Amino acid sequence: MLAKESHSGSFTTTEKVKVGSTVLPPGSYKAEWSGSADNVKLSIVSRGKTVASIDATIKALPQPSPYTALVTTTLPDNTKQVSEIEFDHHSEALVLPGE
Repeated sequence: MLAKESHSGSFTTTEKVKVGSTVLPPGSYKAEWSGSADNVKLSIVSRGKTVASIDATIKALPQPSPYTALVTTTLPDNTKQVSEIEFDHHSEALVLPGE
């Protein structure tokens, strides 16, 4: 299971996305997390600085993700909310709560 100790993975977004209540501008980020599968502390880091923190969970994927991907949902104001982060060749994904 990914979340036994501290873990991290990088992702890039080409559009504004929301993580919890924080809007991330397009760019490259690092996700760092620790905790158990159903109680993950997730930090989003940009240029060495934490820009968002949120509680998350980990779910098993039916097969390893072929690439790193952000799964988003579109909110009523057309903002993209990150609901899941999948990392290249990992068989688990980070699941983020909605607003």
